[in-house]
Amino acid sequence: MNVIVGSLNPGKVQPARDVFGVLFPGVEVRGLSVPSGVPDQPVGVGETRRGAVNRARAAARTPGAVWGVGLEGGVRVERGRGWLFGVVAAVRPGVRAVYTARTAELPVPDLVLARVLRGEELGGVMDELLGTRDLKRGAGTVGALTQGLVTRPAVWAQALALALAPAVHPQLYPGSTGVRENERLLGSGA
Repeated sequence: MNVIVGSLNPGKVQPARDVFGVLFPGVEVRGLSVPSGVPDQPVGVGETRRGAVNRARAAARTPGAVWGVGLEGGVRVERGRGWLFGVVAAVRPGVRAVYTARTAELPVPDLVLARVLRGEELGGVMDELLGTRDLKRGAGTVGALTQGLVTRPAVWAQALALALAPAVHPQLYPGSTGVRENERLLGSGA
């Protein structure tokens, strides 16, 4: 079974590898650069979700893919405050169901939010302010601002595991997917 993650970023591919490796042992997970169809720094839940779903669908179109996964980081703004969060999406070729979940949220410093809202990507802003390089490919902003207590890969892994719950236990979610289709794709042990 091939799982294609719509990104080459190891901070996104490794969490998918970890989650799918536990849920579906023997699976091969690899990254592929695909377009998100949204700005480099999505703002708002809708735009971020669209990016994740677009990435998942593009990844699922790869020959041999059984799952396509999209992970998109975004910033949402409410009453002048900003929060960093992400959306994960997982889809299977030929199946309508889109499994999604959001990550936990982290308050964005006002100075950073202002620059992001002017069109800069969060990762670049954080690298400049913290003197880091390619923070988004490792612990991420969440890792830097929590002193490593929470890392970007850990947040992605948690959200992906949550999104896949209906696929792992289709008998408990009969309206969201076809149980027989899940059993065929996941094996009778699902």
